[in-house]
Amino acid sequence: MNVEVYTLNAFAKGKRGGNPAGVVLEDDLSLNAADMQLIAKEVGLSETAFMEKSLLADYKIRYFTPASEVDLCGHATIAAFGLMHSLGLAKEGTSYTIETKAGILDVDISSEGLVYLSQALPQFLERISCEEIAPSLGMDAEDLETGLPIQIVSTGLRDILIPIRSRKLLNEVQPNFDAITVISEKYDVVGYHLFTMDTPDDAAAECRNFAPLYDIPEESATGTSNGALLSYLYQHGQRSMREVENVMFRQGYSMDCPSEIKAGLRLSESGEINQVRVGGEVGGIERRHFMI
Repeated sequence: MNVEVYTLNAFAKGKRGGNPAGVVLEDDLSLNAADMQLIAKEVGLSETAFMEKSLLADYKIRYFTPASEVDLCGHATIAAFGLMHSLGLAKEGTSYTIETKAGILDVDISSEGLVYLSQALPQFLERISCEEIAPSLGMDAEDLETGLPIQIVSTGLRDILIPIRSRKLLNEVQPNFDAITVISEKYDVVGYHLFTMDTPDDAAAECRNFAPLYDIPEESATGTSNGALLSYLYQHGQRSMREVENVMFRQGYSMDCPSEIKAGLRLSESGEINQVRVGGEVGGIERRHFMI
């Protein structure tokens, strides 16, 4: 069977950077999970999205890393709909629903052609000590003592959010991937999402993301994690009600893959989070073929 796979970069900053993902648009191939896993391994990117027909939504999407299936991938969703928009299969100013293993989610394409994914409402879960996390990053516990907690937060995927005192320290992190894998398994999370609010521009934070449990040593742009991060910053009083509608996060600079992830919250009059969404641009579209 000949399978057409597109690769492109989501959350690209202009023509540079972003996070590459694979996308398979053909929904009449009757691919099974083993086929999808084989294709994702051959593509070799952090995630590949497979579009399918759905009885519950406009589309169904399944997401595979080179190692296994995951419930949701923000940047692969942005890539899929950015690709459809570029091919004339999705229109500006249009909303779509997608069926995922994380639930039914909304995707919007703005009048400027940016793709936004709505995520599940945030869950603020376990807190973890600095002493447990620091050795896995080659750091001292005090480097993580910012007044904010290390906490597991989920907007569809569980991540450990880890505040870092400065951009300098963020760039000096020496991840021990074996140790990160052990901790990720212990807490049933995808991985670590490090951030600092010490940024050189108007970004809310600069981030790094490690998910070695899923064969992703470092990721240059992470949609779900940054939706969780904005929710966390609001929950812990770092962003006011008027500062959460349109927020930008930097990621990938340590990998020379500069990325910008746009995120926003919609709040009730009482300040409760009603919606979390992330979005960005796509670029670098290429088409490849694989035989399975």
